[in-house]
Amino acid sequence: MKLLSPISSKQQMQVLEKTESYIQMAAAIFKRTIVSIPVYFDLKGRAAGMYISEHKHHYIRYNPYIFAKYFDDNLLTTVPHEVAHYISDVIYGLNHIKPHGAEWKNIMHLFGAEPNITSDYDLTGIPVRKLQRFEYQCGCTTHQLSAIRHNKIMRGKMSYRCRYCGSPVVFCE
Repeated sequence: MKLLSPISSKQQMQVLEKTESYIQMAAAIFKRTIVSIPVYFDLKGRAAGMYISEHKHHYIRYNPYIFAKYFDDNLLTTVPHEVAHYISDVIYGLNHIKPHGAEWKNIMHLFGAEPNITSDYDLTGIPVRKLQRFEYQCGCTTHQLSAIRHNKIMRGKMSYRCRYCGSPVVFCE
């Protein structure tokens, strides 16, 4: 299977311009200044886009491979979707609303976009992130836990039990 190439720099500029146009549209609709935020084309995996709000830092990440395969559709769906998350954060605050709640849906409608939560893309040829697996043992069998669960166990944040025998799972070093 041949992997796709990411979007070109010209296409990235189109995405950046479209992102900015939605931000400016929201500023006009809500009659307030809304600052532009950084946009990165570094997202990998199954998601086409992601709005990140960490402390006082806000940015949008787009998947350059999914955009390459479904460019026009992503301009119409993913870009307004992620900008709507940002605008929802600015206007209402993420702690006060649901991620795909009424406020977000209203902003999507104001953008003239369908408020769909997910897309159903064929990801053939798109690099998909694979999580490393770790072997754990319980009283009855061995388990393959994801790197995420393994790291939580190693940090002492979580423990897991076998759903069959009920005994704790232990890392096989």
